[in-house]
Amino acid sequence: MSILQDIKQTVQEELEELRALAERVDEQFVQAVELICSTPGKVILTGLGKSGAIARKIAATLTSTGTPAVFIHPVEGAHGDFGLVQQGDVAILISKSGTGDELQTILPFLSAQGIPIIAITGDPKSLLARSSTFVLDAAVSQEACPNNLAPTSSTTVALVIGDALAVAALKQKRFTSDDFARLHPGGALGRKLLFTVQDVIRSDAELPLVSPGTPLAEIIMEITAKRFGAAIVLDEQGRVEHLITDGDLRRLMEGAVNHTDCTADDFPHTFPKTVSGDTLAAVALQMMKRHKINQLVVVDEEKRPRGIVHLHDILQAGIL
Repeated sequence: MSILQDIKQTVQEELEELRALAERVDEQFVQAVELICSTPGKVILTGLGKSGAIARKIAATLTSTGTPAVFIHPVEGAHGDFGLVQQGDVAILISKSGTGDELQTILPFLSAQGIPIIAITGDPKSLLARSSTFVLDAAVSQEACPNNLAPTSSTTVALVIGDALAVAALKQKRFTSDDFARLHPGGALGRKLLFTVQDVIRSDAELPLVSPGTPLAEIIMEITAKRFGAAIVLDEQGRVEHLITDGDLRRLMEGAVNHTDCTADDFPHTFPKTVSGDTLAAVALQMMKRHKINQLVVVDEEKRPRGIVHLHDILQAGIL
């Protein structure tokens, strides 16, 4: 067969094993999720070799979706790392065969500590299965490896079981996108859901402010000096009256016969688009896109200016 055919066959074989898994999902899976959600402690995951790699990933997924979890290598665990295990924890053990020297150490230790065990194994009659509270059937008819040796389909099935447990648990806990963002403050989603306008504006920058009677030359100097691409016109109470942008200046220059005597009053008095400092930066970005503008005036409750948020400020913060 060609390389392309080999790849398609592997994908198809693993898909078939996942379809078989879907048919085997039973009450044991439900009870495992209920145990995970009700535990006052954390979830301990362990496995050796390829199963260990899958256990690490499941631990990371659980932790990032609101269920504290930690991976303990079975060998390192037997030499001190099992000190992480505490009353109230739950253990998930992954082993295709459900046998192995490492289990001879792990299982008695967890039993002595009174730790309930969820087994993800391909042999429901194995030592691991017999020693577990709940057994999740991860059997495969054959590995995608043509020699039926390298863990391929079996690790895929184990990984999907872990993902299914994590997703079911987060739904039971009503874990929201806001919760996810709080656990991922450095990620793109975290920035999108947590960063406010106040977080991205240039807080130390001096605002370009003018009064209604300010001459055109001074307006140009103010816009140039403050580098916001606009100047805020204030009324007598220091509230935002309107905004003069670079575009307004260009249109004035193109249309007026004599503009040397123009003042801020000669520009359109349309109240600018504004936001408060606690508005999500992502919301501000959507406003700019909707109205096809590059900046918003940040105001307080009395419409006094507190800043200008520019499109580039939001994009530089990594919010798209």
